[in-house]
Amino acid sequence: MVTTAPEKTPQSAKEKAFVLWFEEVGIADIPLVGGKNASLGEMIQQLTPKGVSVPTGFATTAYAYRYFIEKAGLQPKLRALFADLDVENLENLRQRGKQARSLVLNTPFPKELDDAIAAAYLKLCERYGNDAEFCMRLGAEYQEECKRYSSDLDVAVRSSATAEDLPDASFAGQQETYLNVHGVKSVLDSCHKCFASIFTDRAISYRTIKGFDHFEVALSVGVQKMVRSDLASSGVMFSIDTESGFKNAALITAAYGLGENVVQGAVNPDEYFVFKPTLKEGKRPILEKRLGSKEIKMIYDVGGGKLTKNVPVSEPERNKYCITDDEILKLGEWACIIEDHYTQVRGVPTPMDIEWAKDGQSGDLFIVQARPETVQSQKSGSVIRNYKLQGTGNVLVKGRAVGEMIGQGKARVIMEVQKIDEFQEGEVLVTNKTDPDWEPIMKKASAIVTNQGGRTCHAAIIAREMGIPAIVGCGTATDDIKTGQDVTVSCSEGEEGKIYEGLVPFEIVETQIDNLPRTKTKILMNVGNPEEAFGLSAIPCDGVGLARFEFIIANHIKAHPLALLNFDSLEDQSVKKEIAELTKLYTNKPDFFVDKLAQGIGTIAAAFYPNPVVVRMSDFKSNEYANLLGGKGFEPKEENPMIGWRGASRYYDEKYAEAYGLECVALKRVRDEMGLVNVIPMIPFCRTPEEGRKVLATMEKYGLKRGENGLEVYVMCEIPSNVILAEEFAKVFDGFSIGSNDLTQLTLGLDRDSALVAHIFDERNEAVKTMVKMVIETAKKTGRKIGICGQAPSDYPEFARFLVELGIDSISLNPDSVMKTLLDIAKLEETLNR
Repeated sequence: MVTTAPEKTPQSAKEKAFVLWFEEVGIADIPLVGGKNASLGEMIQQLTPKGVSVPTGFATTAYAYRYFIEKAGLQPKLRALFADLDVENLENLRQRGKQARSLVLNTPFPKELDDAIAAAYLKLCERYGNDAEFCMRLGAEYQEECKRYSSDLDVAVRSSATAEDLPDASFAGQQETYLNVHGVKSVLDSCHKCFASIFTDRAISYRTIKGFDHFEVALSVGVQKMVRSDLASSGVMFSIDTESGFKNAALITAAYGLGENVVQGAVNPDEYFVFKPTLKEGKRPILEKRLGSKEIKMIYDVGGGKLTKNVPVSEPERNKYCITDDEILKLGEWACIIEDHYTQVRGVPTPMDIEWAKDGQSGDLFIVQARPETVQSQKSGSVIRNYKLQGTGNVLVKGRAVGEMIGQGKARVIMEVQKIDEFQEGEVLVTNKTDPDWEPIMKKASAIVTNQGGRTCHAAIIAREMGIPAIVGCGTATDDIKTGQDVTVSCSEGEEGKIYEGLVPFEIVETQIDNLPRTKTKILMNVGNPEEAFGLSAIPCDGVGLARFEFIIANHIKAHPLALLNFDSLEDQSVKKEIAELTKLYTNKPDFFVDKLAQGIGTIAAAFYPNPVVVRMSDFKSNEYANLLGGKGFEPKEENPMIGWRGASRYYDEKYAEAYGLECVALKRVRDEMGLVNVIPMIPFCRTPEEGRKVLATMEKYGLKRGENGLEVYVMCEIPSNVILAEEFAKVFDGFSIGSNDLTQLTLGLDRDSALVAHIFDERNEAVKTMVKMVIETAKKTGRKIGICGQAPSDYPEFARFLVELGIDSISLNPDSVMKTLLDIAKLEETLNR
């Protein structure tokens, strides 16, 4: 238990103090104690009352560093040493860095500085006091003073530069950190090493790149009570999506043990996304949970002679998430509090990069660092840049995509940092993992590929800052890619990054989005892949007109819902084994379906919140359902599945209703638990109004009652009966969405999958247009919403104009058609209003 804080240093004396307590400093004190320590003090003072837990400690000041440098006469020697510094010459950089560090390390601290640090550490021991054995380890000089304390205090000793954690320069990991430090002598030694680390090769190189004078920057050292995350877990979180820049989601990463492994990319951590707006309303919006491999963990090296060590993680621990849903939500809540505070302090939106830790002894969560995010927050919001592959190739390896870009060049596989001088500008760096020692060459790379790491690891952070793509956590990249091989690194295809063999052609499309016109006709977007939703949300639109369950089921769930519901009685053992592996985190297999579907739909809904997101319930045909894992045993063989047992007819059928219930439960979770009430379910292929009523009754059975909690239900208009009986359908549903593909097919009586009649398929046929005109007029007459989500408006601008002239409420388009169609419709509406 922490006792009363020490008396504060008078303001007039702060600039000449060797040591300041975190409680004494705030964000305005970066010149005194550096960004990291100023931020810790700011949070302790301002955010502890709001429930954010931060371990306390103290900081040596910039004055203490400059006092040491000046008293020892080091600056003239260092300036002479750097007179011929060339950071582009790696050998020169290494020699100058090594000599500078030796100068600092071989120069003792003045006694008054030693005494000030020692006294502060002893006071910190008193504040936390735990174990009398601690006194025996301090050294003779301080044992007498310590005898009145009862403590064995382990601390983290971290560097904090005065140019650090600025909104446009992170300086992440440039100087040293020491964990599990005990005793006055060890604390003093660690502080001395931190002072010397201001001249690490990476720090020298980074300051040069960023334009900082080596002698204008001072070094503060933070000494902070350790959180025993070696007995639990820790990680990094961002209050913004690190890839797309989507501001309403917090990304949390987590692994077992001390947090250095996550920061350095030595492990592939768990990843979680939390939606901030509804979290602030008390909801539980966990949008995604992705299991990391977490092969090792860093723990205290008790009696081993080192401060820390890495040990393997057992398979049972690896195969489960290392924090609970409640802890995910608590961290998300803290991310919101921290971001909101810094935004208020700075007067501009300030996304944050935050390190957290869980204490394995108390079970409590703590924030141990927070700094402004320095990449996405600096990007212009007026231009959207999209990278698009124009070909394909053999995929050599896959991993987690970082930066929605494409890079290419000759690969250079380097396993040891001592060999980085082999790297040539423009090559693709392929390695196991990176740390700040690799930074002198990272700025020269066209892309980075690593075996290890997650989206918050060192390689990922630096790649974003340098504006190059990276793929991390590939596992076998250094085996599968050869030095000298031409490769294309694609991070433009969703969360999964791919390294292609050869130089695959690609294009970069830039779109200006400022000063766009507003249209009376709502412009919506068709979105299938949840992994692309955050990025697509940057395209100006009024919501989503079609989000398909099928993509999520086929790509993320992969198993037939009835196979999950009847898992125990599955006869095909190979299929059963495959499903068991897919659902290994779930004792109750149907929960897997509900979780994955809810997370996929929740992610799309969150991306466009609070705008409407219309989600079409599953519309696989029986042959497509049969292709899902375990599906063959539950699906009939139909001669023409296109007009067979699909859509609404499945939902209330006793042979399938329980499976449809899983979709309803998932949707209810999205709306009720996550708070994403902008989701509007839509029923496909509903042949009769009576069938529609049966579907609504089934939905109500599973907790989705039309009208409750603002729930609207739409119906697809894709069958001639939907048009002919539109007034009756309007009594059952709240709106229509025209599916032009099926409506064209069934109006013209052709199978769009048949190459023999494909040339007749055309949404612009007068019969189809007459159907469209009829249903729009009926919807207007009955006061129901009407839109279109089919392909036609994306493919044919004249069809889009036809719809606007009829007064359609909304047009939902493929993402690449949104901007062009929006501008066309704005011009057309202007003409019609004249």
